[in-house]
Amino acid sequence: MLDENLSLDEVREFFAHDRFATEACGCTVLEASHGHAVCAFDIEPVHRNAQGNIMGGAIFTLADFALAVACNMGENPTVAVSNTIEFFSVAKGSRLIATADADKSGRSMGFYTVDVADDLGTKVARMTATCFRRS
Repeated sequence: MLDENLSLDEVREFFAHDRFATEACGCTVLEASHGHAVCAFDIEPVHRNAQGNIMGGAIFTLADFALAVACNMGENPTVAVSNTIEFFSVAKGSRLIATADADKSGRSMGFYTVDVADDLGTKVARMTATCFRRS
């Protein structure tokens, strides 16, 4: 179980092992508590697709990273078993922020919503996820 009373630095240290999200995409944890997380990355050229917009995979990676933090804080090891993402708008700002919250957090299953916006408040995407907890 990941202790929900860890400091933000300790949470960042633990999730630094999500190397694709943290090293390749630049995702960082801004807030972390039981059933809640906020993560972000500064938009860099590597995040852009051929049309100059943020690649869907980069947006999904940020949402999935925020989900991982939210669903594991104070819980047994938890993994996503199903995700759905809808893309609303192109990002206009210089940073993407994902906010993950538990809709229902049970003993073996959890249901989460992750909203992704840019730093200007543009709603970029929403991911819903079903997660499984090992007991």
